[in-house]
Amino acid sequence: MAWNEPGGNSNNQDPWGGRKGGDRKGPPDLDEAFRKLQESLNGLFGGGKKRGSDDGAGKGGGFGLLFIGLGLLAAVWLYSAIYVIDEQEQAVVLRFGKYYETVGPGLNIYFPPIDRKFQENVTRERAYSKQGQMLTEDENIIEVPLTVQYKISNLQDFVLNVDQPEISLQHATDSAVRHVVGSTEMDQVLTEGRELMASEVKDRLQRFLDTYRTGINVTQVNLQSAAAPREVQEAFDDVIRAREDEQREKNQAETYANGVVPEARGQSQRLIEDANGYREEVVSRATGEADRFTALVAEYRKAPEVTRERLYLDTMQELMSNTSKVLVTGDKGQNNLLYLPLDKMIDGRSSSASGSISAAGVSDASSRVKMDPRQVELRTRESR
Repeated sequence: MAWNEPGGNSNNQDPWGGRKGGDRKGPPDLDEAFRKLQESLNGLFGGGKKRGSDDGAGKGGGFGLLFIGLGLLAAVWLYSAIYVIDEQEQAVVLRFGKYYETVGPGLNIYFPPIDRKFQENVTRERAYSKQGQMLTEDENIIEVPLTVQYKISNLQDFVLNVDQPEISLQHATDSAVRHVVGSTEMDQVLTEGRELMASEVKDRLQRFLDTYRTGINVTQVNLQSAAAPREVQEAFDDVIRAREDEQREKNQAETYANGVVPEARGQSQRLIEDANGYREEVVSRATGEADRFTALVAEYRKAPEVTRERLYLDTMQELMSNTSKVLVTGDKGQNNLLYLPLDKMIDGRSSSASGSISAAGVSDASSRVKMDPRQVELRTRESR
């Protein structure tokens, strides 16, 4: 039943809780609400009041907006004060401008404006490149490009000790490189000396940074290919080619020496060994001949005739074995047919056989005829 039908509402109230009649209250007026809000804001910021009856309402609304503003400011401050640090980062907190703590990974809070926070990545490797003209030890001008790789080792020193640590790193790098290049010759800088120079620059640069307490750790220094200035590049290339030719000639000479010297040493060693062998042979032969002569003397004393005949035959065999002519003797009136391998004897391929035949003929002749030793010696000389 509708609220305004007869008998439908015993209390005669409308849906907004008001009675019919003069004391009836209707729905809230939006214009009136906005007007009160405006008056509250005017009262909060020093605006005049339009009606004396609204002083209490304006004062209460001003305090409410003030609390709302303070709450918003507190929320903004809390949002800026809470921060998160990653695993690769660290943060240094200063309180009233003085070092307070170093914060590690995680959720943290600090209190600005009395606190200041410096947050940096301490594991990421950074790089700095530089190129400039420098003077070498032999007074040549070259351009040396290099790259320095570094990372933060101590964030407190990095933040507090030096105003601009990376600018200090650049200045220290320039000083270290000029010192090393100035004490090195040009060919070393251009060729195989770059790795050693990079190591020296790294050590010297790290000493500078440690002295300054910058909190920077140099991980690598890379010296790239140095070159001469453009104005003298052509002459510089000629000098390099000449040095390369010189080095090539030296290498060829060393190669030849390495091939000749060992061969000469081997030949000299072989001659020494041959001489030692010949000496041993002569000494041994002389010793053997002496021992043989001593033994022969003893045998000669026992049987002089037999020993003399044996010595004669051995001597004739040794003589005849070294000649290309053959002497055959025999009894008169005997027609003994002897076969001599003359073709082999002429070629010299059967000297041992001819010596044996000669010795056999002489032995056979001496066994059947008695010859005068002087006649045999004379014939032997004639045959030679």
